[in-house]
Amino acid sequence: MALRKRNPFLALANSYFIDSPQPSTISYWWNIGSTTGTCTVIQTATGIFTAMHYSSNIETAFISVEHIMRDVSSGWATRYAHANGAAFFFITIYAHMARGIYYGSYKSPRVAVWVIGVIIFTVTIITGFTGYVLPMGQMSTWGATVITNTMSAIPYIGQDVVEFIWGGPSVENPTTQRFFATHYTTPFVTAATTTMHTIALHEHGSSNPTGITGNIDRTPFSPYFVFKDTITVFVFTFVYSAFVFFNPNTTGHPDNYIPANPMVTPASIVPEFYTTPFYAITRAIPSKTGGVIAMVAAITITMITPISDRSIVRGNAFKVTSKVTYGTFICNFTTTGATGSQHIEPPFIATGQVATVTYFAYFIVTTPAVTMTENITFYIGQQQK
Repeated sequence: MALRKRNPFLALANSYFIDSPQPSTISYWWNIGSTTGTCTVIQTATGIFTAMHYSSNIETAFISVEHIMRDVSSGWATRYAHANGAAFFFITIYAHMARGIYYGSYKSPRVAVWVIGVIIFTVTIITGFTGYVLPMGQMSTWGATVITNTMSAIPYIGQDVVEFIWGGPSVENPTTQRFFATHYTTPFVTAATTTMHTIALHEHGSSNPTGITGNIDRTPFSPYFVFKDTITVFVFTFVYSAFVFFNPNTTGHPDNYIPANPMVTPASIVPEFYTTPFYAITRAIPSKTGGVIAMVAAITITMITPISDRSIVRGNAFKVTSKVTYGTFICNFTTTGATGSQHIEPPFIATGQVATVTYFAYFIVTTPAVTMTENITFYIGQQQK
């Protein structure tokens, strides 16, 4: 017997990454999961090296970032890799979730995989937000002020929660200390939940584009899928490096190169592009309490997808109507994100409200109605004939 199967530690790695049987029909869309894992490694590594030179004191936070950029050997590369890595991390997560929704990867017996994935996404948003605040530029400070202020919508204890997050009556030194501690520790929570995600996936294996069982034709993970993943990671690294070395400020905001000034409000306060959809949903509700509830619900509602999808066929590969509604959902989500980056004025107010209603309707109304109609029209009817 090979050593990789005899040794208890190597045998565990072998069962996950070498001999693990996977459906032979899975496409390159399934490689995005490994790309997301690559982003996790990049962010953790660059974050640790950046933290070695970062000062979380509010008086020196901005200066310490400039020190990393100008004085630390290759510090500019580490900082740009970390900053751009956050954007690419969210892009891969969105693509990974979009693939899962299209191909029905959330359906039984992989419900646990999907739910854990949503939890990972939630923790990643927290990590991204706390990290965005740490440079203490103008947009960082005011972004922290606006977003944390939404907690004041919680009945009775809202203002106390806000002051607890701030560590005082406003965004001050305790705020940066707490955000830095949170930003440094949550990646380890992400790593733990990612391990759970992988374990849950390993139990039943990956789904496949056809939506039927893949037990009939499976292939060991190595070398075929390892080679496919390597190609995807190489292409990702090439594009990612192009941004880091040639366009490092594309995903950032120019106001963040201005030291934080609580006495001067930026002309437009917008979060990073990967969180603008949820920011737009928050703004679409006139009530602050309603906006906070909608923002949280916009993330957690994805967990009900295994329940709202009533189709007896997995995925949208052979369902025309579901393809149309899915395409509409993607366009609407993109529109929501674009709206969140605009000023709160006509026509963006109405656009955000319509996009918000359409977003929630997809999970609550559209998906159940369309999938049940398809069951009756195409599948149950054909079986009766």
